[in-house]
Amino acid sequence: MTNIILASASPRRRALLEQIGIAAEIRPADIDETPRKGETPALYARRMAVSKAEKIAADRPDAFVLAADTVVACGARILPKAEDADQVRECLNLLSGRRHTVYGGICLITPDGRKIARVARTSVVFARLHESEKRAYLDGGEGMGKAGGYAIQGKAALFVRQIIGSYTNVVGLDVYEAGRMLKGNGAV
Repeated sequence: MTNIILASASPRRRALLEQIGIAAEIRPADIDETPRKGETPALYARRMAVSKAEKIAADRPDAFVLAADTVVACGARILPKAEDADQVRECLNLLSGRRHTVYGGICLITPDGRKIARVARTSVVFARLHESEKRAYLDGGEGMGKAGGYAIQGKAALFVRQIIGSYTNVVGLDVYEAGRMLKGNGAV
């Protein structure tokens, strides 16, 4: 069996890999996730994925290291990983009745030191949310710790009018791109 490490603490990313038959060791990468001044959402997502992969690969050069980062953006504005109910509400208010983009940075570092990085893009259109819908979502606590303050694989699925692109990218990892990267580089 090939040695694959997922540089992430996300149970969703692990489950998505398992869904396509890939078992990975989990090693979260603790890095500074502060966006740089003027950094676009796509470049930020790519930089985060590369930084996470590099951090783990430095300790495990013998392994295939896969890392990902999910960024929700309205135009050029990067939405936070909501830390509290106020941030979840702020995100929901901004996303209500609008189209936004989810950028999924993916990076694979191979045992021979090759680094492959991509950014998946998915457009998501939210319905206009009523105050009662926002309140119910906030009461459930599901948006905490999530990019953009929502989890599409949960109750926020009710808010999505349209999706253009990869659903799994919005969940946390574009499995098509990740699978192609792993297969194309001999990891699976």
